[in-house]
Amino acid sequence: MSSVSAADLLDPKNDYVFKRIFGEDPALLVALINDLRPDLPEIRAVEILNPGIRAEELRGKYIILDVLARDAEGHAYNVEIQVRRYGAWHQRALYYLARMLAQQLASGEDYDTLRAAVGIHLLDFDLFTANSEQCAQALWRFEMRDAHQPQVTLGNRLQLTLIELKKADRLRQETGPLRDWINFFEHWREEQTMAEIEHAPIREALNQVRRLSADDEARRLAFVRERALRDEASLLKEARAEGEQIGMQKGRQEGRQEGERLGLQKGRQETARNLIQLGVLSDGQIAQATGLSVAQVEVLRSAAPS
Repeated sequence: MSSVSAADLLDPKNDYVFKRIFGEDPALLVALINDLRPDLPEIRAVEILNPGIRAEELRGKYIILDVLARDAEGHAYNVEIQVRRYGAWHQRALYYLARMLAQQLASGEDYDTLRAAVGIHLLDFDLFTANSEQCAQALWRFEMRDAHQPQVTLGNRLQLTLIELKKADRLRQETGPLRDWINFFEHWREEQTMAEIEHAPIREALNQVRRLSADDEARRLAFVRERALRDEASLLKEARAEGEQIGMQKGRQEGRQEGERLGLQKGRQETARNLIQLGVLSDGQIAQATGLSVAQVEVLRSAAPS
């Protein structure tokens, strides 16, 4: 295998590269899952359920190449990395997590046999930024808990762990293997940073990146995937721009219509005031002549100088 300079290493955040690294090495996937959730019981082994990558997936729009796995206890895992934020991101994450849970039971099986559906999503963008507290947190776990008494839970059969990589890198609150994984995904091309990491799974993951980077076909497919993602981003940008343009045009049209309406209304009111001053027509007759309601004419009459 020919050597590849650090500057030429493929990006492990490219979801094709990510899936090649963790979707072909169950032991490495186990290490990643355990290290990203250090406060939960460790898993020992997994079966990878979707190890291959189809050609249409590489070129497909709005497709994320995830890794699906099941551990020895039957718990299901969806592990993925995302570099772009979608408008319906929350809905998509919840939908796939709920589908993973629902697909476990065959007809007639008891609910007691239900195992956890676990989502682990690495995000290379800031997701929660609404206030200072959100900006100060990069690791999140969502489960089914009561809003008023979070210690009351329906269990962790639905779990979604999120790690905002860029935010976590800035905050530098994490230590140990979790900190090392953040460095791997954000600084894989920095030789000094990588040389300081002793955690064996990360060193193996970096070796996998080097192996793929030295493979011409893997480089080509990684480029195909990156190009598809760029095209997707361009389509989304164009759609947003088109939507904004349509909105502006509609706003201008509605503005003109509103202006015309207000102008017509003002003219009707002025005509009604003049008729009131003549003192020869009833409110009903003035309303009929101007198109105003009788109530509107009464308001104008009450405001007219005596």
